[in-house]
Amino acid sequence: MPKQWFVIVNPTSGNGASKKQWPRIYKELKSQQFQFEYVFTEHKNHAIELVKNAIDKGFTKIICVGGDGTLHSVVNGILRLNIPIISEVKIGVIPIGTGNDWVKTYGISTNYKKAIEILKTEHTTPQDIGKINLTNTNTNIYFNNLAGIGFDGYVVNKVHKYKNLGSLAYLAGALLSLFSYKKPLLEISFNNTVLKQKTLLLFIGIGKYCGGGMQLTQKPDPLNGLFDISFVKNISLVQLLINIPAFFNGKITQHKIVENYKTSELKIKVAANQEAYIQADGELIGSGSFSVSLLPKALTFIVPKK
Repeated sequence: MPKQWFVIVNPTSGNGASKKQWPRIYKELKSQQFQFEYVFTEHKNHAIELVKNAIDKGFTKIICVGGDGTLHSVVNGILRLNIPIISEVKIGVIPIGTGNDWVKTYGISTNYKKAIEILKTEHTTPQDIGKINLTNTNTNIYFNNLAGIGFDGYVVNKVHKYKNLGSLAYLAGALLSLFSYKKPLLEISFNNTVLKQKTLLLFIGIGKYCGGGMQLTQKPDPLNGLFDISFVKNISLVQLLINIPAFFNGKITQHKIVENYKTSELKIKVAANQEAYIQADGELIGSGSFSVSLLPKALTFIVPKK
């Protein structure tokens, strides 16, 4: 029987948990009669190259063993191919990462046996994807969960130092970064609206969770053809500390410091001589001005039945 599944394993995900758990995951896949080939990633964004090779060989069912960053690379690897067969590709996840935020939206278990049971059903949903075009380099980068600019990207730039804290990594980075961050002047244009002012951060949401379980956009829906936008001009250290629970239960989006919008495309212009970091799915992707557009139901994911 030909191999049906292609498995990409990031051995560094979850502070090395993927590498430790892979023998058990391999055994469970065999036990549940999956026919598959597998490859370990060897460097950052290696999954992009591996996906291309897999699809060139005829694979259309991809399993990502890793965290949000690994899935981000798989998504980018598929969409950069720009070929008709993309509509036939199914992406499944066995989540082993620091945050595991994308899987939370769908209720995919972090228990590898339960995650594999979900994969076996091959129950799918087509999901919206965001497309970022970086102005300075004219580079396209795709995201399946959430992107941001400003303080958010600045924190992501520092979070790698606190990865050992797991889901608290983002929060630790935020608390420590608040003292050194300088708000850039941004011009944000969408839906005939222009926001031009010094900005703490801008979130562009597709999925519901980010930063290890935080809910920072109001009503995101990965299937409705719209980004969920959260715009924050400023926040003090006192406000940040008082509202820590609100970051995790979603109530922060109802706070007076947050403005909420819906749109399918927007442009962000950063004032000259100012730096603003951009993150997508928790990965630092660049800085400066960019545009974002939504690709409706662009990729198909294997998710639990409701």
